[in-house]
This record gives sequence, structure tokens and C-alpha cells, in this order.
Amino acid sequence: MSERERMLSGELYYSPDQELTQMHIKCHEILDEFNQTKFNDFRTREILAHKLFKSVGENCFINKPFYCDYGVNITVGNNFYANFNCIILDVNEVIIGDNVMFAPNVNIYTATHPIDKNVRNLYLEYGKKIIIGNDVWIGGNVVINPGVTIGDGSIIGSGSVVTKSMPSGVVAAGNPCKIIRKITNEDKVYWQQKKEEYYTKKKEEALD
Repeated sequence: MSERERMLSGELYYSPDQELTQMHIKCHEILDEFNQTKFNDFRTREILAHKLFKSVGENCFINKPFYCDYGVNITVGNNFYANFNCIILDVNEVIIGDNVMFAPNVNIYTATHPIDKNVRNLYLEYGKKIIIGNDVWIGGNVVINPGVTIGDGSIIGSGSVVTKSMPSGVVAAGNPCKIIRKITNEDKVYWQQKKEEYYTKKKEEALD
């Protein structure tokens, strides 16, 4: 197995490997261009995301600055939005579903290191895949640790450190992140009402 294959399989791999180093350099050459775009030039950043990531859906909006290790291990679905200063350490796969929103300073880490210092000091490390489902909202300053899966429709509150997988349809927060409550039908009814109020007011304003 190559070091790249070891990396993606979750095995120990040698991080300064030549192939991985070249991939890292190529990634950051694209990121240099990405992070030098004008603030409102989302179109150029979307084009560069297609060069950078393994797969990108429609309507990809990423604010700068954005950073990642390789880019080629990141899959992003439709209608993805990442606010300022998102960091994704993608030594293993990061799979992000449709309609996912990141607040500022979201950090996603697939990378991890051996506990034994002697092994760690040999530049041997490993990574664990992270999966974020559809319709997920990640709050500001959230850290998602290696191996975590976040289920569809869930919300992770700001400042959380997610060390374990979260199921679908929950609000979770804290350090370590824990489930606060389920998202219920009452939530849906409330926010549907707020939506209707918004559109009603817009119509009234248009008639004034």
C-alpha cells in the first residue's frame, strides 16, 4: 500500500511522504488563489472548489479564508455554505450532505496522532472519516473530531467540541457535545408560522 492508501484506510501513515507532500502543495496553491479573491466573488471560489474538492454539488458558497490539507478528500453536496475561517483537515474523507450551513470558525479534524510519544515523533499519524448529513447547521467555533458522524437535520450549538457521533434530528451543544433535545413537530409548526408572518408582512409592505 502507498502512504496515501494507508492514510485513507485509517491506518498509520508517514505524513512527510513525497506523494502526500506534493498533494499538499497543490492544494495550497489553489487555496492561495481562493483566499485572494474579492469578498463577494463567490463564483470564482465555487470554480476553485471544483478544482480543490473530490466532489461539489450545486450552489456552493464559501467565504474566505478557507483552509484544508488536501481538498481531494472532501465531498460537498448541494447548497453548501461555509462562513469565515473554516478549516477542514481532510487526511481522511469528509463527506458533507445537502443544505449544510457552517457558521464562522468551524473546524473539522479527521487527523489524529498516536498516544505514544515515540511513535508520534516518527511523523506517523492516522485519520478517521467524518460524515455530516443533510440539512445540518453547525454553529460558530465548533470543533468536529475524527470519526464523528452527524445525522440529518441536526443542529450543533456554537462553541461545541463534538467527540462522539450525533443522531438525526437533535439540538446538541457543549464540551463535550451532548444532546440537549430532539427537534419536534412543534418546532416545525412554530417556524412555519414565523415564515408565513414574514411573507404576509412583505406583501403588505409591497402594497404600501
